[in-house]
Amino acid sequence: MNKDQIKGRTQEAKGKVKEVVGKALGNKSLEVKGNVQKNLGAVRASVGDAKESVAKAIKRS
Repeated sequence: MNKDQIKGRTQEAKGKVKEVVGKALGNKSLEVKGNVQKNLGAVRASVGDAKESVAKAIKRS
C-alpha cells in the first residue's frame, strides 16, 4: 500500500463517521461535510490504487 491509499481510506472512514453522526443528530451540516470528506477520501484512495497498479505493471515489464 502506498501513502495515498492509506490516507484516502483513513479520510474515507472519518468522513463516514461524521456523516453517520450528523444524520443521527439531525445536523445536516456535519452530515454533508462527512459525505464530502468520505468522497474525497475515496478519490484519493483510487489515485493510490492506480499508482500501485502502474508500479506493479512496470515491475512486470
